[in-house]
Amino acid sequence: MKKVGIVMGSASDMPVVKKAIDTLDSLGIPYEVHVYSAHRTPFEAAEFSRNAKQNGFGVIIAAAGMAAHLAGAVAANTTLPVIGIPCKSSNLDGIDALLSTVMMPSGIPVATVAIDGATNAALLCAEILALSCDELANKLVAKREADARAVLEKNAAIEAEYNK
Repeated sequence: MKKVGIVMGSASDMPVVKKAIDTLDSLGIPYEVHVYSAHRTPFEAAEFSRNAKQNGFGVIIAAAGMAAHLAGAVAANTTLPVIGIPCKSSNLDGIDALLSTVMMPSGIPVATVAIDGATNAALLCAEILALSCDELANKLVAKREADARAVLEKNAAIEAEYNK
C-alpha cells in the first residue's frame, strides 16, 4: 500500500495532525510525518513534494495555519493528491488559513477539509488509497457501519429517556 505523507508548517500544528495520525493508525495505513514550512524551509518542502511519488507516497496531507501556503506549495511540486488542513490560529480563528488553502489557482488543485479537520483528511486519504486496495475499502465500510451503530445506540438511549 502507498504511504501517506503528512507535512505540517510548524510543530505547533501537531495537536491537529495527531488526529490524522490516529485515524491512519486505526486503518493500518502507513505514513511519514514531517515539519516543512512553505516560507522558512521552501527548498525542503519542494524536495519532499517532488520526490514523494518515487518515495512510495500515494497522497499528501499538508497542515498549516495563518497564511497557510504549505498545501499549495506542496501541490505545485507534485501531481499526487494533496489534502489541506487549515489550522486554527489565535488571530482569525482559522478563517485566514481556510481561505489560503481553498483558494488555489486553476491547474493546482488542493482538496480542503474543515478548519482543524484532520480526521476527515485522513479518511479522504484512505478513500483515495482504497481505490486500489479492497482490504482498505472493506475497513472503511466497516468503520462507517460502526459509526452508524454508535449513533443509533445513542439515539436509543435518548429516546428511552425522553420519549415517554
